[in-house]
Amino acid sequence: MEGGRCCSLWKPWGFPWRTQILGCEGEASSCCRKSCSSVTPCSRRRKSMCEVLSPGLAVSVLKAIFQEVHVQSLLQLDRHTVYSIITNFMSTREEELKGLGANFTFGFIQVMDGEKDPRNLLVAFQIVHDLIAKDYDLGPFVEELFEVTSCYFPVDFTPPPNDPHGIQREDLILSLRAVLASTTQFAEFLLPLLIEKLDSELQSAKLDSLQTLTACCAIYGQKELQEFLPSLWSSLRREVFQTASEKIETECLTALRALSACLSRSVLSSDSEDLLDSFLSSILQDCRHHLCEPDMKLVWPSAKLLQAAAGASLRTYHRISHSVLPLLLEQYTKHTQSSQRRTILEMLLGFLELQQKWGHVEEDESPLLSHQAPVCSVVFSALLDPSVQLQLVGIKALTVLGSLQGFLSSSNLELVVDHLIRLALHEEDSQSSEAAMEAAGSLAPTYPKVFSGHMVPRLEEELQLEREESHHKRHSLQQRCLQALAAVSTHTSIVKDTVPILLQHLQKVQKGTEAKNTQDVISVCQSLHRVALQCQQDAEGCWYFHQTVVPCLLAMAVQAAMPESTHTLPGKALLEEEVLAAMIPVISAATAHLSPELAAQSVSHVVPLFLDGDVSFLPQNSFPCSFQPFGDGEHLEAQRRLVALLMAFVCSLPRDVAIPQQEWLLRELLALSCSSNCPFTATTAAKCFAGLVNKHPAGQQLDEILQLAVNRMEPSLAEGPRRTQALTLLLWVTKALVLRYHPLSSCLTDKLLGLLGDTELGPATADGFSLLMAESPDVLHKGCHADVRIMFRQRFFTDNVPKLVRGFHGAGPDVKANYLKGLSHVLNHLPKPVLVTELPTLLSLLLEALSCSDRVVQLSTLSCLHPLLLEAPQIMSLHVDTLVTKFLNLTSSPTMAVRIAALRCAHALTSLPTTVLLPYKGRVIRALAKPLDDKKRLVRKEAVAARGEWFLLGSPGR
Repeated sequence: MEGGRCCSLWKPWGFPWRTQILGCEGEASSCCRKSCSSVTPCSRRRKSMCEVLSPGLAVSVLKAIFQEVHVQSLLQLDRHTVYSIITNFMSTREEELKGLGANFTFGFIQVMDGEKDPRNLLVAFQIVHDLIAKDYDLGPFVEELFEVTSCYFPVDFTPPPNDPHGIQREDLILSLRAVLASTTQFAEFLLPLLIEKLDSELQSAKLDSLQTLTACCAIYGQKELQEFLPSLWSSLRREVFQTASEKIETECLTALRALSACLSRSVLSSDSEDLLDSFLSSILQDCRHHLCEPDMKLVWPSAKLLQAAAGASLRTYHRISHSVLPLLLEQYTKHTQSSQRRTILEMLLGFLELQQKWGHVEEDESPLLSHQAPVCSVVFSALLDPSVQLQLVGIKALTVLGSLQGFLSSSNLELVVDHLIRLALHEEDSQSSEAAMEAAGSLAPTYPKVFSGHMVPRLEEELQLEREESHHKRHSLQQRCLQALAAVSTHTSIVKDTVPILLQHLQKVQKGTEAKNTQDVISVCQSLHRVALQCQQDAEGCWYFHQTVVPCLLAMAVQAAMPESTHTLPGKALLEEEVLAAMIPVISAATAHLSPELAAQSVSHVVPLFLDGDVSFLPQNSFPCSFQPFGDGEHLEAQRRLVALLMAFVCSLPRDVAIPQQEWLLRELLALSCSSNCPFTATTAAKCFAGLVNKHPAGQQLDEILQLAVNRMEPSLAEGPRRTQALTLLLWVTKALVLRYHPLSSCLTDKLLGLLGDTELGPATADGFSLLMAESPDVLHKGCHADVRIMFRQRFFTDNVPKLVRGFHGAGPDVKANYLKGLSHVLNHLPKPVLVTELPTLLSLLLEALSCSDRVVQLSTLSCLHPLLLEAPQIMSLHVDTLVTKFLNLTSSPTMAVRIAALRCAHALTSLPTTVLLPYKGRVIRALAKPLDDKKRLVRKEAVAARGEWFLLGSPGR
């Protein structure tokens, strides 16, 4: 057959040079017949790329194809070969082909006419695009070329299942759109077609037409659009006013914006009609009056159309806003209901944001600046309204106005600050309070002097003011003051004002005697953390924060850890685990973005503080006794807890910063992690050790410290009172090495797998697999410059899950749950596409895990199965009977989280094929009636959702 197709394609050419193309020697009559069966379409394509073809040969070949070959009668592969030959000649013999003039265009039209195969169409569309883009002569065949391509519009193609070619509908749509939108010569034919398809009932046709229209506007001008503007506007208006589809509405607005921008670009001659002005007049005429009816359904479609047109260019913005802004300001004053005012202000906000888009405009040109006083009045009145929703819109509008340089006067700026302080501190609703703080943070970099001079002093005064209010109100006000001080610290000059206030308040709390100290300290630390994050992108602010806050926090913590302080309440507050946990992110965020030079300067002080007790760099460094966190003795236990702060600092340093006395520090941390009786201290020491090991350069020193750690852990893991500490160290060191693909990680992981069979440490080891796979919030993540290799989770899965499965099958009944728990933790943190590919081999084990009595195993397994029900329904449907039984049983679990997860999985079951589920419909609906009466509201909510989906199962149209 191949030989027959080859001859049918080549034989009609009948030229004496055909043997050169076919690669034959001697007379073509005999040689071609003998070798034709060996000439493949691929070889033909290659020969059309040959650079030694004689001049004129490409033209002769194409003439032969156009005149002698009925291309559409050939098989798909041969048609594809013809397209490839034409493509190759167009890239190598462009000038020769252009010599054919319009005959080449006409010949290709004949070749393409009637093509149906999507593989060939992609090539054909590209040829048409090249004809236009490379300026081939279309001659009188423009309409024919349009017809031969536009007949495929809109594309209606659904790829067959398991299509090896991978051609998607979107590929054809984009390729055809590139052709239709490539030349203005198609405009008179294309625009009526687009209008026709916009009027159809098919949503996909509407979307394709709108997107094509938007693409065409990039090259069209007034000449091409003039005749069709009324019809286009009518269709766009109708779709926005009537459609229930958000996609169609969005594309209509995009197309309207593109049309307006296209008309804005056109250069007007003195005697030509201004199409843009008449087009915008039509839009205003049809939409403006709807803005006076804030309760009617057409108000928002009209506003969106006006805003889309106004967003096209500065000229369209001026034209629309000159007409609309006065009307909106008038309507706001006319309507008194908060809901109506909110609608009007939201529309006004849309136009304010457009002014923000075009930037600063001179006063005599800007319609917004000409209405400065009424706009400010409307926004300020919204901030005073009792309606929270209207307040929120007002705060957004205030933020936009503040971003417009020169719009707000100095008196208005002071009024802005007054409103923001009132809303942030005294507004009962937390939404308005938080929004006001965010607005202050947004505006502060634009007006740093105003916020430093007016807002910060007011907040400081409120923070220090003693009130006769209830403890709860006073504490709530202090909380808001702290949050507002942090929120406004978005400029270095303001940071230099707010940080001392926050630290002064922290010192005041430290000296206090009230029982609320712990929560107060945490609140200050949370505010400091927010400031630290906001300073990270500014080198000056980051260094100021670091050198001001870190020494102060360390000094207060060291003071609290002194023996004479530990018996008093304030000292204890700073040593509480939750307080230290709140201080850790402050120090970490203040350190992570330092330059290497500044980080080296800081580390030269902090490490000697912990190793040598050198307190000279701390403020108020007169302490009653020495600081020895790595010393022996029970009286130093409070000081050892401060290793958490050392961890926050050294584990956040850039990787290229040398740590002084690092080997000594590692040995001290190793000893402390294994010997401390305090779980918090032992854990933070282990994390600090792991964080340093992760960044340590490879080499003999690292190998020695790791060997020392293994020698220290092994006997402690075997027996003794500190097995838990040793396990904690093993987990963190393993994680540090797994992240960087260190060879020793496999050995340590095998130790953990062995401990799963330990009756005492097995459950904790199983939970440790979550630690290995999850991202740690304080150490060993990319934000603190840890060495984290890509796809470490996939590698860990590949290396260790088979071992977990084997261990499960070989384990005794009392420890099987440990293996299931460890497996579920690994699978829960694995990227879902990877998990889906491994599902067939693991599903039976996951189903067995659902029968485990351990609630953690149940919850982890349910969390793992839920996305798989949605992403791999065909595989899961093979086990539907077991899944239904297990999920329904777990809806009666004594643990609320398990009941909720089981109901979610029962809900997700409805994504499986309906024919598979129908036999279980009645049973599931009856079983789900019980959790409808659950005592927990969240359980009842999930039960209602799941049961509703099962009721609808098999319904028409579902």
